[in-house]
Amino acid sequence: MIKIAPSILSADFMRLGEQVLEAEAAGVDRVQIDVMDGRFVPNITFGAVAIKSLRPLTRLQLEAHLMVTPPEDFIKCIAEAGADTIIIHQEATPHLHRAVQQIHALGKKAGVALNPSSPACLLSEVLDDLQLVLVMTVNPGFGGQEFIPRTLHKIRRVRDMMQERGINCEVEVDGGINLHTAPQVVKAGANVLVAGTAVFDSPDGIAGAVQALLSACASFEPT
Repeated sequence: MIKIAPSILSADFMRLGEQVLEAEAAGVDRVQIDVMDGRFVPNITFGAVAIKSLRPLTRLQLEAHLMVTPPEDFIKCIAEAGADTIIIHQEATPHLHRAVQQIHALGKKAGVALNPSSPACLLSEVLDDLQLVLVMTVNPGFGGQEFIPRTLHKIRRVRDMMQERGINCEVEVDGGINLHTAPQVVKAGANVLVAGTAVFDSPDGIAGAVQALLSACASFEPT
């Protein structure tokens, strides 16, 4: 089943709690929280305090996407704040397997993200330990960027690697997702679509935007 993961990076911060509840009412099962440190990416955003504030407000899964270096310094506080899934970047640590173990030791789901320039093969030795792979379809750091078409082959490769090993793992994509690109990434093998601008800036409202994205993908199946 295709899932939409609204990214609160594009939400109205004055109405953040309200909009998260709107996303929950729209039927999504999670929201993504982009944690940026101004080092790994050229932007600074949310941290553990934001996650801790949202945790009692919603039953949604809180998915923390750590765009930080080194992620090992942030994992414990993000987990304690209430994140359900913690995604770290392959490019951010030389000890990826150890960081994934750290996430699991805290009782959280582990995901690994790949930047557009990073090949899928970099996940070969940790793929069996993951619950989610996030393929970045823009360069991380800012919302509202244009989708990079060449990332489609990587989505297919990640899905193929999982099928070859019989792994039940989510393939998530993040960046430039809209009514035009959503069917493309689903056809390539993604089943979770992170959408920020397309959800929170939609004239149809959050619920309308979520349903429009799901409808756009309805006739496509991961290959």
